[in-house]
Amino acid sequence: MAKKKDEAEATEPKAESAEPKAEKAEKAEPKAKKAEKAEPKAKKAEAKAKKPKAKAKAKKAEPADDAPKMPRRKAKHDDGYEPRLRVRYRDEVAPKLMKEFGIENPMAVPRIDKICLNMGVGEAIANIKVLDDAVDELAQVAGQRPMITRAQKSIANFKLRAGMPIGARVTLRGERMWHFLDRLIAVALPRVRDFRGIPSRSFDGRGNYTLGIRDHLIFPEIDFNKVDKSKGLNVTIVTTAGNDERAFYLLRELGMPFRTRQAA
Repeated sequence: MAKKKDEAEATEPKAESAEPKAEKAEKAEPKAKKAEKAEPKAKKAEAKAKKPKAKAKAKKAEPADDAPKMPRRKAKHDDGYEPRLRVRYRDEVAPKLMKEFGIENPMAVPRIDKICLNMGVGEAIANIKVLDDAVDELAQVAGQRPMITRAQKSIANFKLRAGMPIGARVTLRGERMWHFLDRLIAVALPRVRDFRGIPSRSFDGRGNYTLGIRDHLIFPEIDFNKVDKSKGLNVTIVTTAGNDERAFYLLRELGMPFRTRQAA
């Protein structure tokens, strides 16, 4: 009997040790279920990662069919018009310049950069209304609103103080520049009394040409019935030529009526 008791006692701890194993197995079951559920999610994530990103961006960029479409903005020059002097420069003058001076790069061909108009009105010191008229008339000639220039320093003999308005100036670029140059050559200069050409020695050594106009009434935009007094202005043509020879050739081919160098 004693032996049987000892054997039963010996078997009891084994049964007790089996119980925690069963509990561990029960705990492991929900983890396995979670792992099974996580497998399809991982597969879906892999499939998404393999898809190209460009398609997703394209889907986002596609507008809805019902969304209102913005009207196309009309371009500035849909009519296809281009200043005739710029067409002449591109088709005729530029190839001649490349051939004459051996220029290989088309970007290095001399061209007109801008045109500056300057009108000084010294009478504005006593009568400011003269300056207002000059600004309006210069705006008609140039096609854009000029800015008022002011004195840089005081001069007692002329009763001038620094900051007083004494003139107007305007800078033309792009199409307005080409339009003004075309009107200057074809319309304004031929209206000068006893016109025999413009001087060819008014270059500054860097390819820029300055022309002085004594009477601004040569421009047809000015109504002489509304003008109290004729005014003069300076026209400066700024080029990228770099020297006087190339600038002279450029302006002459564009139609500037220069005097012959001997007569000048």
